[in-house]
Amino acid sequence: MLIISLRENINAKEAIKKRVIELCEKYNYNINTLANFAGIPPTTIYSIINKKSKNPGIISIKKICDGFGISLREFFNSDFFDDIELEI
Repeated sequence: MLIISLRENINAKEAIKKRVIELCEKYNYNINTLANFAGIPPTTIYSIINKKSKNPGIISIKKICDGFGISLREFFNSDFFDDIELEI
């Protein structure tokens, strides 16, 4: 029996980007709204979404979580983080 996975393996940066976009859609936030609630510059969020950020830091992610009013656990509780490829 051949089993085909419909999930794509993505790296951590792509998973974080997708999760931020998903949460923005869920909460009906644009980037400026999220930045305002998170207390960080919109450029920080844009750099995560546009892949300019080489390694989104946990402090930035925590502030983004605060902007959504969720915990880090809730942020990372997503299928996006199930099959992350290891970057070496």
